[in-house]
Parts: sequence; structure tokens; C-alpha cells
Amino acid sequence: MEPQDLSALDLLAAYRQKKLSPVEATGAVLAHIGRWEPKLKATYRLDPEAALAAARASEARWQRGEPMGALDGVPITIKENIATKGVPVPLGTAATALTPATADAPPAARAREAGAVILGKTTMPDYGMLSSGLSSFHPLTRNPWDLSKNPGGSSAGAGAGTAAGYGPLHIGTDIGGSVRLPAGWCGIFGLKPSLGRIPIDPPYIGRVAGPMTRTVADSALLMAVLSAPDARDHMSLPPASIDWMRLDREVKGLRLGLLLDAGCGLPVEPEVRSAVETAARTFAEAGAVVEPMPPFLTQTMLEGVDRFWRTRALADLTQLSPEQRAKVLPFIANWGQSAAGYDGLQVYHNFSQLMAMRAAAHAASQPYDYLLSPTAPMPAYAAELPCPTNDFMRPLEHIGFTVAFNMSEQPAASINCGYTMSGLPIGLQIVGKRFDDLGVLQVARAFEKLRTGQRDWPKPH
Repeated sequence: MEPQDLSALDLLAAYRQKKLSPVEATGAVLAHIGRWEPKLKATYRLDPEAALAAARASEARWQRGEPMGALDGVPITIKENIATKGVPVPLGTAATALTPATADAPPAARAREAGAVILGKTTMPDYGMLSSGLSSFHPLTRNPWDLSKNPGGSSAGAGAGTAAGYGPLHIGTDIGGSVRLPAGWCGIFGLKPSLGRIPIDPPYIGRVAGPMTRTVADSALLMAVLSAPDARDHMSLPPASIDWMRLDREVKGLRLGLLLDAGCGLPVEPEVRSAVETAARTFAEAGAVVEPMPPFLTQTMLEGVDRFWRTRALADLTQLSPEQRAKVLPFIANWGQSAAGYDGLQVYHNFSQLMAMRAAAHAASQPYDYLLSPTAPMPAYAAELPCPTNDFMRPLEHIGFTVAFNMSEQPAASINCGYTMSGLPIGLQIVGKRFDDLGVLQVARAFEKLRTGQRDWPKPH
């Protein structure tokens, strides 16, 4: 297996055994990115020189037998809205002034302290408010399984890069599905942790950082690093002693709710439904008790969240000069501007739907140990589109399965559970109760061992 296809755990074992060096691994990953990137466009501020310098420093530490942390010498990418010192944070939009960040945000700081080799940043759409690789600032990011398709978003470059072999570790963010949707559409594993489990800056309702990897174990390894405390996040959870690598767990006897109708948004397409039902049968055959569950969201809830986020986008847009506003992706500008007529009562009603969604998700989860659902109701869609509906008045119709668990602060992951007839990956979402991040990883790891029919990762062509 080539270095770019090795897991983080495999790389660390190879360094320990002196079978491979961080410089060799980083060089192989950079060369592989060079073969993919002209077509994939998944990176921002890729910095081979700094990466190789960090790899040489790591190599020296391994030669002395003194690795500095749990990720020493492992290549990693970081989504561009997570600040890294000295690099501008454009937030996916051409409207942002390119001012270098003065410090690493918490996830970047933890990765650097653990010795990870930061290759650069990954792309996202304007303000992170699209499930798409479309941006007014970055080139269009594509899906490596099919370059005519979308990788999803807003962690677009991270999803595409993980599937394409841009190293084993990637950090994304998620406020309505932005880790899980690209994970599902790119066939990788992505975890949206409980709110506050990974400190971030700035924090916001429902917004988390999360690992995006090819394997569950690599995400667990990254969680052990990223979940360290940081006082900058005033919404972070108290430090917890969690053995993140304790992944082995029997699913026999677990009570799993199977959600195939979100109650809002677009209906689940037949190929997606079939793959998720097959995954549920796999759990049942392993001894889990799988029970169909009714939908718990409503279209009113989804539309309330949409309209509240429009108001937030409008507030951002009003802070821009006319010249800056003209640079924002028109889809996002029109979406935000559509909130201009809302009065105070409407804004309050819209915000209240976040809480209604939170309460509904919490109540629906109580009878079960974990929930299973599609990650998205459809497979990856056309690369050039901002969202599956291509309608700024209906932009969130595909996030009905994911967004509720941002509002309820529950951990939720996406793992590949099959493919369409045309070869596009299909994501299975696994959801736990608040704070049970390790349990979600354990159930995902159990499925990872049980599933069959996994295909080779896409190669550059």
C-alpha cells in the first residue's frame, strides 16, 4: 500500500518501526495531491515547503525516539474557516479581506501541538452555508468518485480530499450537516461530535468541528487530540476522561431506531433507502433490535431554521460595503437578502423552531440506544449546483436527517453503507444521545467490520 493510502495509525506504527519516515510519507502525499488537485480543487493555501519542514522536524524526533505527541508526523488538512496562524480565513467568499490569522484556532492548535504535519487548508462555499463545493472565492471543488458530481459541503475540500487520499486526517466543521453530508457523498467516515466536545473559536449554536477520515479508528485518534480543553470556547464541555481508542463493542441487544422519513425536506431516493435498509438488516443479523421509527420533524421546523439562518446571513451582508456584497456568491446573497422583510415577531418565531427541533430530536431519541438513518436523501448531485434544489428559497431540503442533531447537540456520524448503480457512495447516519460520542464511534466501528462490498478508493485520472 502506498503511503498516501495508509491510515494514521498505520503511519505511526511504520514510524515507530522505522519502516517509513514522516518525510517519505509527507512527500508521497504531496505528490499524490499534485496528481489529483488540477481536477479536484480541494485545497486552499497548500504549503508543501512548510509541510516538509514540519516532516523533517518530526523525523528527527522519531529518530531520537521522542515523538512530541499522538499525531507526530501524520499529514493533516484543516478546513479554511478554522484559523491557522499566518493564513487568511476567507470563509469561502471573495467578499472577505485576506488578513492573516494571528493565532491557531483550537483544533489547529491541538493538531500542531500533537506533531501533525499541516499540509494546508481545504475549501468551503461562501460562509459555509451550502452543502456544495461552489464558492465565489475558491475554484469549484469536485467529487473524486465522479468529477461531474458535488463533494457536498460545507466541508467540501475535506470530504473530497479524504476520499482522494490527501493524507489520513482532515478536520471539518458542521452546523447543519457540513461534516456528515460530504462524508456520505464521498464515501468516508465523518463525526459531528456533541456540541462543545471539540473546542472551537468562535463557537455558535449547533456549530462543531469534527474529524473526517477513511476509517473510524483514525477519527477516534483525532478526537483524542482535538477534545483537549481550550478556554476560548465558552460553549465547550468540561474536560472528560474518555478512552477514545476503546472501539470494540458488541451490537447484540442494542435497540436501534430506523428513521427513513425525516418528516421534512426531499423524499429519500430508492437507492439510498435500499442501502440504509440493508445496513439496518446487517445490524439486526448481528443481534441488534432494529425498530422503524416515525418522523419527528416538520416542514415548519426546517423552514424556521432556514429563515433564522437567512436573518443571520443578512446581518453579515449588511456589515459589508456595496463593493464587498457584490462579490458574494449570488445564491447566498439572494438567500440572505430574502430575510429583509422579516419583523421581530417573525424572527422570534423562526428562532423558536431551533428549540422545537431540539426538543423533538431529544424526545424521539429516548426510546433507543442509537438511531440509524440516511445521511442525505439523495446521492451526490451535479458539481455546479449550490444545493440539490438549485433554489435559494428552498436551499435546505436535503438536510432533514442531519440538522436536527446539531440543534439537539447529539453526536452523529456518517459511514459508507453502499453505492448507487452508477458507483456513487451512500451514507448511513448513526446518532447517539448527548455526550455519547464514544458510543457512536463504537457502533460505527462495529458496522465498519460487518459491512461488505466496499470498493477501492478513487484514483487520479
